[in-house]
Amino acid sequence: MSSTDSPTDTVDRAFAAALYDAGDAGLDTGASLLAADPAADAEVALRGREFVAAAWRRGWQPADVDRIVRRELDDPHVRLAAALIRAQAPDDRPRGRRWAAQLDALPTEEPPRTDRFTHATTVLELYRLLLRLPTLESLEEPRRHPSPHRNAAADSRMLTRIRALLAKAEATGYPEEAEALTAKAQELMARHSVDEALLAARDADPDAPGACRIGVEPPYEQAKAVLLDAVARANHCRAVWNEALGFSTVVGHEADLEAVELLHTSLLVQAHTALTRAEAAQRRGGRKRTKTFRQSFLAAYAHRIGIRLAAAAEEAVADSGAGAELLPVLASREVAVAAATDRMFPETVATRLRGVSDAAGWTEGAEAADRAQVTPRRRLP
Repeated sequence: MSSTDSPTDTVDRAFAAALYDAGDAGLDTGASLLAADPAADAEVALRGREFVAAAWRRGWQPADVDRIVRRELDDPHVRLAAALIRAQAPDDRPRGRRWAAQLDALPTEEPPRTDRFTHATTVLELYRLLLRLPTLESLEEPRRHPSPHRNAAADSRMLTRIRALLAKAEATGYPEEAEALTAKAQELMARHSVDEALLAARDADPDAPGACRIGVEPPYEQAKAVLLDAVARANHCRAVWNEALGFSTVVGHEADLEAVELLHTSLLVQAHTALTRAEAAQRRGGRKRTKTFRQSFLAAYAHRIGIRLAAAAEEAVADSGAGAELLPVLASREVAVAAATDRMFPETVATRLRGVSDAAGWTEGAEAADRAQVTPRRRLP
């Protein structure tokens, strides 16, 4: 480093060496330059916030960045990314409730203390990833219009109750109790969706469909994507899987998106609990656990859950008492969701599930899905 170099010059040289070359030699060179010049730290942090802002312009959101950093790098990078996102937030424009919730969910631990060279290496590895993020579909959160028909407090109580039921279903060690709790949660979700649809129909300017991204992580990501698609369709949404980046984009109206997020997470937890039990039974029977067994189990689980959720949704409509008023409303919302999905994803391809060839796994998975009852047992008062 020349004695006449400014902090900006140091950062430019370090970035030129490290960020545009995939090799470790350039990374070491860049880290050495930054480690030797403490005066460049503020400029490095500023550039990091600029990389975060550029990611937002390319369609990424806080949860997306957190997920890709966890997938590609290590915990120090995750903490550093979260700190950069929080530092950039005051300079950002308001982006809606879902965005704010993603910010709140970021880890709050500071990056671990290390020597300057190690820290600089972590910074450059993170910046190199941020720099190379591809452009994603924009998920601008639609503006919700105040309505005299909606009761925000009642909506909040409903969602709190649903979350509590699903949390209990995930935590209990008794399958029968988990079944009952999950069934009640789906009943409340279906009723909430019906109520939202009717209220939107009565409003002069109903909410447009929005979208959110939900992580679909390995292993067995294909089966997990199928499960998410089944949950989405049963709740009047559409899901498009991005296998390369490890998420699905779910398009739908806000109340339905919330239902999909909640129910998919809970069913995934319950599926893994059921899979653990099935594998234990396999071991007791002298059979080995295999990847094919697990893939087949989860694929069958997703398939059967989709059938049961669809039946639950149909029953909720039939039990609503709205009859002729409700069906055209739901059809109109389905058309709006389909149109929004087509605009965002004009080119999609179907994916065939691989590795679903274990008959025992398929049977066990289907039976586990049948036990996870989701059909409403009675109409809500």
